Amino acid sequence: MMRKLALTSALPLLLVLGIVPAQAETLKVVASFTVLADVVKQVGGNHVDVKSLVGPNGDPHEFEPSPSDAKNLKESQLTFVSGEGLEGWMDRLISASGYKGQPVTVSKGIKTRTMTDDGKTIIDPHVWNSPVNVKIWVGNIEKALIAADPADAADFKANAKAYDKVLDGLNAYAHEQFDHIPAADRKILTSHDAFGYFGREYNVKFLSPIGFSTETEASAADVAKLIKQIKAEHVKTYFFENSNDPRLVKQIASATDAQPGGELYVEALSKADGPAPTYEKMFRYNVDALAKAMKKSS
Repeated sequence: MMRKLALTSALPLLLVLGIVPAQAETLKVVASFTVLADVVKQVGGNHVDVKSLVGPNGDPHEFEPSPSDAKNLKESQLTFVSGEGLEGWMDRLISASGYKGQPVTVSKGIKTRTMTDDGKTIIDPHVWNSPVNVKIWVGNIEKALIAADPADAADFKANAKAYDKVLDGLNAYAHEQFDHIPAADRKILTSHDAFGYFGREYNVKFLSPIGFSTETEASAADVAKLIKQIKAEHVKTYFFENSNDPRLVKQIASATDAQPGGELYVEALSKADGPAPTYEKMFRYNVDALAKAMKKSS
């Protein structure tokens, strides 16, 4: 007890002298985009300092890294990417930055779906739009953090377990909102094809003029075909996305009498003062907006 009191009384003197007692080092971590950065932070807690390369409301498909991004990547001790073709710019950034590590691909192990894009069959990279998939992210993130910082393994495991419960809650919440809505009313027009995993999980049909990447452009024939399909299937609501140009989807909607449902957060979180600053809030926001539109038209 006397030894503890002596140390406590000495702390103010140590601080005055500029001496800070040694603490566990915080891992410098980089994540490719905001959604992933938030999930890494949930698992890492106060043991990680996470920087997102793509910022809030940013498009991970059309991202153009800056010199500061290269600097952050080179200085990071651990880097996370979603994978499945989402970060097509990452290899170039690694080469330019001189980063010597190997990024951790968090989507490894997810049951992926395929999609057709510009006549080619590809893997849909938008896995995070189902919290069931994000649970696999969490497991992969937990393993990577423990490997990088074994001393804090117990905290990483506890954080991952707690966040898994949050994700289970989000999945249950979405089913509560959608399961009682007739399938015929679960149809939505969006900017690009990013809701495939959401649609698979909750039996919602999404139609969009653009494929998996916002870098592609819809042809006049594709747009005309989509307008015809929307009319035939009586799609009544359209949404635009926070990270994409809304003009094309608005143009299609005006030709089909679909009504605006608002904005969805699909590939990027909002800024801190926006409605979707975390993955949990983003998912709930999207579920609420979609369910409201479907119930209105039902």
